Amino acid sequence: MKIEKLVIRANLNLYFLLSFCFCLYATHAHAAYQVGEISGQVEKINYKQFAGDTLRESKLENFDINRSAGAFILSNEREKIAVSRWISPKRTRSFPYERVYDTLAFSGKKVTVIPVVKDEGLGGERDFLQWDTISLLSLLDVHLVLAYYDAAEENPKRHDQITAQKFDNLYVAARLKEIFSFHGTTREWNERETLQLKPMFEKAKLAYRKISKATKTYLHDEATLNELINYAATPQKFIEFSRRKSRQAQAREFQTDQPKEALATDTKSKITITNALFGKYFFTVDETKFEPKSIYLIEAKHSSRGKFPSRGDIKDGLIKMMLYTNLRSVKVGIKSYDLKVQIRLTSNRLKGSMDSDADDKEVEKFFVRIRSIRRT
Repeated sequence: MKIEKLVIRANLNLYFLLSFCFCLYATHAHAAYQVGEISGQVEKINYKQFAGDTLRESKLENFDINRSAGAFILSNEREKIAVSRWISPKRTRSFPYERVYDTLAFSGKKVTVIPVVKDEGLGGERDFLQWDTISLLSLLDVHLVLAYYDAAEENPKRHDQITAQKFDNLYVAARLKEIFSFHGTTREWNERETLQLKPMFEKAKLAYRKISKATKTYLHDEATLNELINYAATPQKFIEFSRRKSRQAQAREFQTDQPKEALATDTKSKITITNALFGKYFFTVDETKFEPKSIYLIEAKHSSRGKFPSRGDIKDGLIKMMLYTNLRSVKVGIKSYDLKVQIRLTSNRLKGSMDSDADDKEVEKFFVRIRSIRRT
């Protein structure tokens, strides 16, 4: 139960609420209720990472990104960097922020590799990189390496989809080698990387043409990708295009009922966060709670079968907590509020509750009870 204890003791100026009561969990649909447009600003992120995994080390010589772990240490003869890789550019798929989170405790350079496009075939999804993902990485002090898939296989179970997609490893390895020798700031690197958006989208388009031909699988029409390539030639146009997509995704998430999240109240809300790095993030908060002068933003993670939500789900929530705990000038509409944030971890398998104000004896007693629960 290592991660659970670490999560409870995490020092993020954050109130963790672990509430394990099946009566809080309901699978019936409910309509989302918006308490009001929530907004806030973040200038920089101060955090201390507590719940990361130990990262394995790989050598730059003979390195293959496609065989690497989701997060790892990469070394050359003189230096080490911490690297994570995304499977899809969409932040809500495959827990990419879990992998980023695992690199944040590293004292040296931190890097993440993201495909600018992932096309699963006409019968699957197609995702594009969003501008504000880049801004958030700069806030987290993480270098971005734009990448693209140049090989794949036909999905044996779905002939309208492809699988086992692989990055152009020679390209990725060359970019990682550049980061070893780069002496500027993370923001400077990421700004340089954004100048490569248009050529990277073009590389991805050509690569997917070859993949489609090799696998004899229809992929998505190129019209939207061509539009994106045109926008990427002008950063401001790409930002506007990207944010339209982000707002649409926020609206869909706000309207979607998610029974995996055990909510005490039906107060799901939209929140828009801006920062000094030209970033604007459109999130949904699972739950909100008001006091006369304060507002609580509550991120809910639930497990219907396990004793706790998965490690990936928790770490994804911790990335949001890093943002929320550093928010300033928080408003609902035009009214200002003091901010308090919580992460609520719930499970169908437990009754009782504990929060981060508990002393060591109470914590140990709680986890003894957890360990006594038989696996099903």
